[in-house]
Amino acid sequence: MSDTAICVQHRRTIGRELAQHLISTCTHEGAMVVEGFTTSEATLITASELDRRALALVPHFPLAQYIGNRLRVTLDQRQLTRVQMRPVRPDQMAKGLADHLGQVSLVIGAPPPYETGGHRPRRVGEPRCPACRADLWMLSSEQLGLFMAAAWRVLAPDGVLAMITTTRHQAGRLIDPAPRIIRHAQSLGFRYAQHVIALRVPIEGDALVVQAGPTDLAQLRDTSSSALPPTVGVHAAVSLFGKPQQPASPPGPDGPYSGRTR
Repeated sequence: MSDTAICVQHRRTIGRELAQHLISTCTHEGAMVVEGFTTSEATLITASELDRRALALVPHFPLAQYIGNRLRVTLDQRQLTRVQMRPVRPDQMAKGLADHLGQVSLVIGAPPPYETGGHRPRRVGEPRCPACRADLWMLSSEQLGLFMAAAWRVLAPDGVLAMITTTRHQAGRLIDPAPRIIRHAQSLGFRYAQHVIALRVPIEGDALVVQAGPTDLAQLRDTSSSALPPTVGVHAAVSLFGKPQQPASPPGPDGPYSGRTR
């Protein structure tokens, strides 16, 4: 299967460079890395190449099949033993990783920008990649909170939760999910450690190079269209949270709000 089977939007969710930065900065060799909301093989491959163990949550079989093919093409047999996928939804992570509770060094979550009970709008004639076809109906506000509560349970003391978010337009408003996620993580007992801006476009000198695809160019050229111009994901916000060794007030098995965001 070709690399183009995964669309640009999902390939950029967590690229190899971002995965390498997070894994090498937040973990040591031999550590366990878990990824929720998995849309590509980037995190699994990077973790294996850095001598870490990695586990991805992929509840949609066609996407798991595609990622498995990519792993077998890219990794050797020794590296393949370090990675695995489980058919578990992000909000069910604690149950699906019951054999790894309190053992994970890094949890990476990149919910899509339309996570609050919605789906990405489709364009006419647009082919749907395996990640686009994945069942994303579980991405309600409450279930995103359940994912973060589950991260608390699977992380080891001093483990790190990395939440990667992007702003979105909804009903004419620009919505940034990062502040809500930060508040909820702190209510669970996480320490807010750092905020990182990850650029998704190349830089030439002092300018960002925004590369439009054929569909975007066609939309721009259609001067009679009343549609808004295509949006370009220039950057993502990476919020890093640490799980203290001895939390001041333990949040309980599922967090103080049972996974509900506030």
